[in-house]
Amino acid sequence: MRPANPQAAPKQPLKIGRIAGVYGIKGWVKIESSTAPAGNILNYRPWWLCEAGVWRTVAHDAGRVQGQQVVAHLAGVDDRDQARRYCRLDIHVELAQLPALPDDEYYWHELIGLAVYGRADGCRVRLGTVTSLLETGANDVLVVRGDDQSRDRAERLIPYVNQVVLAIDRAAGTLDVDWDPDY
Repeated sequence: MRPANPQAAPKQPLKIGRIAGVYGIKGWVKIESSTAPAGNILNYRPWWLCEAGVWRTVAHDAGRVQGQQVVAHLAGVDDRDQARRYCRLDIHVELAQLPALPDDEYYWHELIGLAVYGRADGCRVRLGTVTSLLETGANDVLVVRGDDQSRDRAERLIPYVNQVVLAIDRAAGTLDVDWDPDY
């Protein structure tokens, strides 16, 4: 894997995609992007890859959205066999590289891990913890798994819309929703 010298790990790595496979014969790779839109992954440099606990940066010197997927050429990788060595590696960037958002907007990674509270009989009830989010097209959906502090261990899918999400307090690590625990 290039470069030959391992580097210190990024301070705050954030996964933004994955190298899914090779594309063509000239060292291009297919990218599964977690950015929105998918092609935004090409705006981040450098990419950090971790293999067997060793972090390395790679540069991409070309890339484009190709139909429904993103493809990129890794600098110095000029054939299919070289590119294959990068397959299935996650792509990370430094958290500090993300652009600032307005106060009322959040990156998905900022919501994961928040404790979710709903209302039942006028009382605040813990529903669980945000474990992930789903993109459905109409709106994003919070995946909330019950935990030891909640009533049960059920998984709930809660729409991430203004009518449902009442308050987010990142400092307190909480997210309040208008959602009945029995749903």
